[in-house]
Amino acid sequence: MKILDDIPFEIERGTVFASLHLDPHGQYANEVHSLIDEAGRIARPRALYKIAVVDRREPEAVVIAETPSSLERAQFVSRALRVNLDEVERVFPYVATCGGELDSIPVAPGDVFGQFCRDTIKEMALWAALSHLYVHLTESYGLGALASMNPGSGETNVWPIEQQKELFAFLGNVQASIGVRLTDSCLMVPNKSVSGIFYPSEGGFESCQLCRQERCFHRRAPFDPELWARTFG
Repeated sequence: MKILDDIPFEIERGTVFASLHLDPHGQYANEVHSLIDEAGRIARPRALYKIAVVDRREPEAVVIAETPSSLERAQFVSRALRVNLDEVERVFPYVATCGGELDSIPVAPGDVFGQFCRDTIKEMALWAALSHLYVHLTESYGLGALASMNPGSGETNVWPIEQQKELFAFLGNVQASIGVRLTDSCLMVPNKSVSGIFYPSEGGFESCQLCRQERCFHRRAPFDPELWARTFG
């Protein structure tokens, strides 16, 4: 396991206010500035990953291992993941997080605005962790473009969220390493955390391409019926 725990993170105040659709000199400006100041003092985005190889491919699953001879391996049941890794030999399972420190910023119960402001900054910290991890992987291992798949992203049959258990088990003690734990329902705490597998892909991939839900605030790509047919047809 490799841990990245010295990730640069500078909060751009203008970006925060733009994300909140607020005037930086308006009614709520002091509250937001105060929250940014506190977050800037304590934020610590982090990430960890392992290098693994694709050990075996099955019709509806793929098995990865640390090395071809390693006894430590994980089986992920996902036809989409198996299809995406058809011509891939080396993968990088990972977890990235905003860091639990930001949850210590006090927000009064029922203060929806305060919670939204804090979550906005947490998302920025998570993005800093993911971006740093992406650059680290491409530069450290001489890779071109990378794509990522994430358990629970997209429709339930793309890569079921329950597969988080196998991913975390393969990575090791994620909670002790970067402070991210799984709940009984396989959600991550802190909530602004992402897990998945990075893999080389010049064509790219977004789970949204295999999701038919039309209304989604987090959609990053349109549904691709041709890709759906190639994957599940």
